[in-house]
Amino acid sequence: MKTEKAKKKSAGVTLASIREAADVLRAHLLPSPLLYNPWMSSAYGCEIYLKLENMQPIGSFKIRGATNKIAQLSPAERKRGVIAASAGNHAQGVAWGARKLGVKATIVMPKGAPIVKVQNTESLGAEVLLAGDTYDECSMLAQKLAKKTGKVLVHAFDDDEVIAGQGTAALEILEQLPDVDAVICSVGGGGLLAGVATVMKELRPKTKIFGAQASGAPAMAQSLKKGRPVTLDRVETFADGIAVGGTRKRTFDILRKRVDRVLLADDESIAAAILTLAEKAKVVSEGAGAVSVAVLDQVKKELKGKKVVIVVGGGNIDVNVLNRVIDRGLIRKGRRLRVNVLISDRPGSLARLTAKIAEAGANVIQAIHDRSEPSTTLDRTEVALTLETRGHEHSAEVIKALRKEVLDLHVVH
Repeated sequence: MKTEKAKKKSAGVTLASIREAADVLRAHLLPSPLLYNPWMSSAYGCEIYLKLENMQPIGSFKIRGATNKIAQLSPAERKRGVIAASAGNHAQGVAWGARKLGVKATIVMPKGAPIVKVQNTESLGAEVLLAGDTYDECSMLAQKLAKKTGKVLVHAFDDDEVIAGQGTAALEILEQLPDVDAVICSVGGGGLLAGVATVMKELRPKTKIFGAQASGAPAMAQSLKKGRPVTLDRVETFADGIAVGGTRKRTFDILRKRVDRVLLADDESIAAAILTLAEKAKVVSEGAGAVSVAVLDQVKKELKGKKVVIVVGGGNIDVNVLNRVIDRGLIRKGRRLRVNVLISDRPGSLARLTAKIAEAGANVIQAIHDRSEPSTTLDRTEVALTLETRGHEHSAEVIKALRKEVLDLHVVH
């Protein structure tokens, strides 16, 4: 005969289990803010609200599932400790929950994990093992170590109690905006989306549920399209929080019945979305958090006039990466233009070039004047320009004006 705990675990992810998780988490976490964004609402012709999971104590929604899982452990399991694999956010969630509940935690992270996420995890008291190049390699090692050491594996998404914890975000959304028409969540392994979709389809079935995934790691999107879990040959995206190469049956089974569509965004679009959140919402987001904004253009017509919640899943982005991402975002939006031009190597040529740029209304961010380039003749010189412009149309006007002034021009993408 099954124990009561075994019965509960075998029931899968249900509205009841998510409500139980909310009761558990209420003692440890405050609800994350849901803020209306007037600029994005105007731009997309709907009411857009941002669910700011980046404002959690560890800067990510992952704190929900990890803490709920650890809170459910028996005294004997807590004594053995926990182990997890993560690219960063789940690592911090497990470390935070473990410290809060007095449990020792070991985290296996990729060797290339963002430094800020490794340091934050260690500062929360967890032991960090850097091994493997991808999340999936770390996950395999964590499973082996769990069997060898007896530590309890806290999977990032393939766990009912973790998914139930993530689903508590949806209960908050319904309390904060009861008549929500659509919710957009990021997708890596699908734990957050599975929890949110379970709540929404049970309590407000008319609400559209969209997943947002990086096109360089489209495991869930491909799985739903093919009707079965798939494993990718490789993963290629800077959005490390959703850089998952394989789909698990647990989240796949939940999502194929409840999600309306999974949308894909490339890294350039995600970078532009990070910039949009920073400028228009004053929100710092990582790639995995901003991907939900990056897919908005794909469903703009469907969302017109609707109340839309975008879950900003995390804000743990390295400042060095943020600088590069903002640069790429500005280029994507047409507000940063890079061109290499060839001009005459005569006195006054560079001055005339910068005057023409100013006349066109652009601003010089950087100019590299290289007279030693071997491919140019002695009477010519190459100048690499980085310019600030007002958008794509203005950039085209600047290029047109410069072509009249220079001997040759090449746009650097």
